Amino acid sequence: MDINVTFPSEEYFRLTDKEVNERILVAKSALGDSLFILGHHYQRDEVIRYADAVGDSLGLSKKAAQTSAKFIVFCGVHFMAETADIITAPDQVVFMPDVTAGCSLADMANIDQVEKTWQKMHYFSPEKTIPITYINSNVALKAFCGKNDGIVCTSSNAQKALEWAWSNGKRIFFFPDQFLGLNMAYRMGVPLEQILVWDQNKPFGGHSKQAIEKSRLILWNGSCCVHQEFSKEQIDLLRQGDPAIQIISHPECNFEVVQSSDFVGSTEFIIRKISDSPDGTHWGIGTEKNLVNRLKNRFPNKKIVFLQNYEPFCVSMSQTTSVHLLFILENLAKGNLINQVLVESEYRENALTALNRMLELA
Repeated sequence: MDINVTFPSEEYFRLTDKEVNERILVAKSALGDSLFILGHHYQRDEVIRYADAVGDSLGLSKKAAQTSAKFIVFCGVHFMAETADIITAPDQVVFMPDVTAGCSLADMANIDQVEKTWQKMHYFSPEKTIPITYINSNVALKAFCGKNDGIVCTSSNAQKALEWAWSNGKRIFFFPDQFLGLNMAYRMGVPLEQILVWDQNKPFGGHSKQAIEKSRLILWNGSCCVHQEFSKEQIDLLRQGDPAIQIISHPECNFEVVQSSDFVGSTEFIIRKISDSPDGTHWGIGTEKNLVNRLKNRFPNKKIVFLQNYEPFCVSMSQTTSVHLLFILENLAKGNLINQVLVESEYRENALTALNRMLELA
């Protein structure tokens, strides 16, 4: 991804909250219908309050594809802005308030590693393998999937993507998050002995020719640092202290946490489940703190706690502040197109193919 990096001056960081708010509203008004702000659920409240659409990766992908606004400001992390740039029209432009906001999970797999693994996998087992990349990945991996008859998925539609892939091939190569693939496949009835985790630091991923041939799903050994903060032991403690508590977790959590949960699903699923539950119900939620705290404030008549005794948060998601948002909006209002996200042409077509397959499933 090619980004022209520009940061706010010190003057911006000396502004009061009131001044930041007033100037954001002025800039938004000046830009009018030409502006559309996307905000991921894990963003700070101070940013989310200005978003025209709030959602998870799938929901925001749809919104990016549907809006006709010229300027799309994505309050999230870099892979999300890449996706928006790919699926929007040529005359639309995508920006990030803080261009340094990345994703540690997305960085766990790169195209060179994946291509080498792909070759080794086919050396032992030439049967049709379908690649799936989680949307939390860089554009080169999405293009790899588009070029090799694969697809992109989100936590919302991972099961549909797995079903689609198995209808088109014998085996799935899933990256970069092992736990989303593992948890979804196991829930669909795939035996654990047919699921392999590929360790790129070991010969042939640490597996025998026979194991690779028998596998139905090969997982990259990546994971989300936030969702790995939760543990089965903490769930057990919560249940001991509160027999009425219901546990709901994100499918990026580890296998034991997911197996110990009453409900498992994407951020949109978690929001919907909590929203639809009766007052007085008790919930332990395994996902990022900004979303959980927002639910706690929204539903004061429900008991909502974290699975841990602290608040796990995504550092990258928290990088974007209202000051960064003000900076990008005022520059757009002046005609300064800074911090624009541009996906390289060599990846765009194949990445779009894989993303369109995902959007068609949705």
